[in-house]
Amino acid sequence: QVQLVESGGGLVQAGGSLRLSCVASRTMSSIGAMAWYRQAPGKQRELVARITRAGATYYADVAKGRFTISRDNAKNTVFLHMSSLSPEDTAVYLCNAELWGTSYWGQGTQVTVSS
Repeated sequence: QVQLVESGGGLVQAGGSLRLSCVASRTMSSIGAMAWYRQAPGKQRELVARITRAGATYYADVAKGRFTISRDNAKNTVFLHMSSLSPEDTAVYLCNAELWGTSYWGQGTQVTVSS
């Protein structure tokens, strides 16, 4: 098992930046891919960005050019740096980890972007 704890969300003005963090309860070397998803009210959960154990990254179209995912294996942490935020980015952002074929989720951190 792995527990995931997100932090870094908050209220930011349009055009601003935030950095989200997700700390895992076990060493990153044992975890496969990690990802950030988001879910806005009344909408389906959607993948934002993903990073493999080897560091390969994938970005959804909504994130390309604005968001950067990274991982610090020494700190068991994955980050999502978000810039040029818009009100459409308002959502709960959730961390996801794949471990031995099972998907684990954090509780999420709220990001609210005001216009």
